[in-house]
Amino acid sequence: MTKVKYVEAIRQAHIYLLERHPNVFVIGQGLWSPWYVGNSMRDLDQMFGRDRIIDSPVSEAACTGLAVGAALCGYRPIVLHPRMDFMVLACDAIVDGAAKWSYMFGGRARPAVTIRSIINRGGEQGAQHSQALHSWFAHVPGLRVVMPATASDARDLLIAAVLCDDPVLYIDDRWLYEIEEEMPPVTDVALADAGPQVRMAGRDVTLVGAGWSYHLAEEAAHRLAESGISAETVDLRVLNPFAAGPIVESVRKTGRMIVIDGGWKTCGFAAEVIASVSERLPGRAWRAAPQRITLPDAPAPSSRSLEQAYYPTADIVVAAAHKLLGGAPSPRG
Repeated sequence: MTKVKYVEAIRQAHIYLLERHPNVFVIGQGLWSPWYVGNSMRDLDQMFGRDRIIDSPVSEAACTGLAVGAALCGYRPIVLHPRMDFMVLACDAIVDGAAKWSYMFGGRARPAVTIRSIINRGGEQGAQHSQALHSWFAHVPGLRVVMPATASDARDLLIAAVLCDDPVLYIDDRWLYEIEEEMPPVTDVALADAGPQVRMAGRDVTLVGAGWSYHLAEEAAHRLAESGISAETVDLRVLNPFAAGPIVESVRKTGRMIVIDGGWKTCGFAAEVIASVSERLPGRAWRAAPQRITLPDAPAPSSRSLEQAYYPTADIVVAAAHKLLGGAPSPRG
């Protein structure tokens, strides 16, 4: 096995799919650019032709609607939105179209479209270029939502998403692109079989996250171990349909839970995790009330100093765990 970066793992998934499945094509903005989508599509237009790697005009609604229509005609398109913020312009095709077709036509029309959306925040980009809207779309029945945190999942969940007969929102995060992992060979996994996964075993507290937030959980777990606290980490991986079982079993063991989420607090996915676990565990199973660490309910700032206060860090997770176990106070910010 060789080490592969998260961004290269996404590129490898595209190559795997395009080589093996002639009905797969990719459409979206900036696909022929060497920098626009962070090397995740590097040279693919030269390898597979510009009739399969289609650099679209700036119309999120048009290219998404085209992809949904192509999926209904037997293709397996990937439509790429380089910023999740502007995918909002394609909501009609995603929410009122792709997510509803199978239900409205008794399962006889199933648009196998994959909508790849990139979270692209930080760097003083401000309120309209920094949003993680995963909880919006996880709310919609009929739309599968996946959020890989590791390089192997970035590759394998993208492959599973494209080969799934349902519409899938695949969310990757630029903050993960440089993370490396030793990659096993591709294993075909049915997306319906994917769900939350315990990645680090522990006994004192359960730390839950998806995407970048999972890495905050993992970093915090390593640091907590240095002070004798054993944290179990759970990578959500799939937000819709959401399977709470592995988290419930973890909290049944630890009695404590902190959920880290890169979205806002109000109506965010952290609240869904806490509610789902609380519904399944009696009060006596809890040693402390569950906690959530999220963005504040405010748009992203454009100032570097304000960004440092706005985004959650592993320091905040560590402090919250100590507090939950009766230890240190929370850090400022």
